[in-house]
Amino acid sequence: MIITRTPLRISFFGGGTDYPVWSRENGGAVLSTAIDKYCYITCRWMPPFFDYRSRVSYSKVENVAENTSIEHPSVRGCLQFMNIREGIEIHHVADLPARTGLGTSSAFTVGLLLSLYALQDRMRDKHTLAQDAIYVEQEVLREAVGAQDQVIAAYGGMNRINFHRDDSFDVQPLLAPRERIAELQDHMVLFFTGFARTASEVAQVQIKETPNRRAELSTMYQMVSEAEAILTDSKQSIGEFGRLLHESWKLKKSLTSKISNPQIDEIYEAGLEAGAIGGKLLGAGGGGFMLFFVPPQQRKALIVRLHNLLCVPITFPCAGKPCCRL
Repeated sequence: MIITRTPLRISFFGGGTDYPVWSRENGGAVLSTAIDKYCYITCRWMPPFFDYRSRVSYSKVENVAENTSIEHPSVRGCLQFMNIREGIEIHHVADLPARTGLGTSSAFTVGLLLSLYALQDRMRDKHTLAQDAIYVEQEVLREAVGAQDQVIAAYGGMNRINFHRDDSFDVQPLLAPRERIAELQDHMVLFFTGFARTASEVAQVQIKETPNRRAELSTMYQMVSEAEAILTDSKQSIGEFGRLLHESWKLKKSLTSKISNPQIDEIYEAGLEAGAIGGKLLGAGGGGFMLFFVPPQQRKALIVRLHNLLCVPITFPCAGKPCCRL
């Protein structure tokens, strides 16, 4: 039996510039980090003693006579990509719910591909594993997704990821002191808004609008370098990162009407009134998790103000302590 653990992620800046419709013409970049919440997959060859060929267990259980009959898109796509027709048993659990803006779908795809390669006694390096996951989601499944989630799930850590016009990418670990990352984490609070969404549905609208949003996306692309400079230069106030998040969120909301809604806007404004400097809704938009940047002395006031939302403790790589506490 193979067991994999793949990290979920938070994307700070540059989301949207990793969509092929933009990056193939302009290049793109994101600043993102893995967090201490994970997708777990167990995988084994199915013994030939059952009245079904394969079994897939996630929020539902599928027992199928042929792998092509599997309903779960990523499972079906990964098995198709790897030309696996033999019976297989796959179980999936995760620390946080799906469709909430934390890259859960791509974490699943990366973890499953790694499991399947291991079953075949084959190994893939991080770069190739990310490439395979991007291919499965964009080409096999034809989903309206970017490329950042697959890369951060395969690599982990806190990185700047550059996307080039030829569909290649490179990953640059953030060269910031451990103390600086801990300072950033001390200013972060994560809340679950209480409702989920399907990212590809929101993304499809954004992709259609991309030709009309060149100025906004160009600015969001430039913000990646600005944010990186703030984190790597300890002489700059960490508060500048929060203010940049606020400006980025305003730009992101302007891309399409699907990204935010009155409930999300109300949550965000309440957070600002409670002392947050900035924040953003994670993922494509429409629901899921909201991240706030708030001075540590205002943390309690923010959590009290948003007491009706679930505050989820998270840890960034190298920071070493959870970032949601009273």
